[in-house]
Amino acid sequence: MPTTILLVDDHQILREGLRSLLEKQSNMEIVGEAGDGRTALRLVRELRPNVVIMDVNMEGMDGIDATRAITRERPGTRVLALSMYLRKTFVSEMFKSGASGYLLKENAFGEVVQAINTIITGQRYACAKVAGLLVDEHLHVDVATSAKTGLTKRESEVIRMLANGQSSKAIALATQTSVKTVDARRRRIMRKLGVSSVAELVKYAIREGLSEVDG
Repeated sequence: MPTTILLVDDHQILREGLRSLLEKQSNMEIVGEAGDGRTALRLVRELRPNVVIMDVNMEGMDGIDATRAITRERPGTRVLALSMYLRKTFVSEMFKSGASGYLLKENAFGEVVQAINTIITGQRYACAKVAGLLVDEHLHVDVATSAKTGLTKRESEVIRMLANGQSSKAIALATQTSVKTVDARRRRIMRKLGVSSVAELVKYAIREGLSEVDG
């Protein structure tokens, strides 16, 4: 059975572009489109899609209110936020409203497909910049955090910079160390946490409550 998808955005050209690309995926089916939150809610009731790709900033009922209503009525429907804006308020409110993922419209189409395939399994998804924002805002290095993770202050700082997409060279410059030292520290962090990639580092932080969105 294909994953059924409802597209919600107040720009028709964006909806048409997404439809054209997603319809090429053998495991996905576009079942409807909406240009505002109220229409989206009505169509969710009628069509019962597996996934709603939701614009955040729309006139009338915006994506935040629509997501809250959709996830309250149909908790099995996954909402993927798709926004132009990397703002803590938008990210926080969308996740608090029940969204399962958050992407920026600047992201490549392939990441949209990846996000859909991830959230449909019940997991959360955030693109690199959104994940970095979450880590920046919520990965506080204090005594309790250090005790919980076994990480040093510098190691936690490296996690934050890695999650922001900074290269080993950039981290070396920022921390006044060598690239070799940064790479060794990254390997040590991953051994401590039992992960093998930056994406898994961010997932670990979210799962362990180190980067949860404010409740």
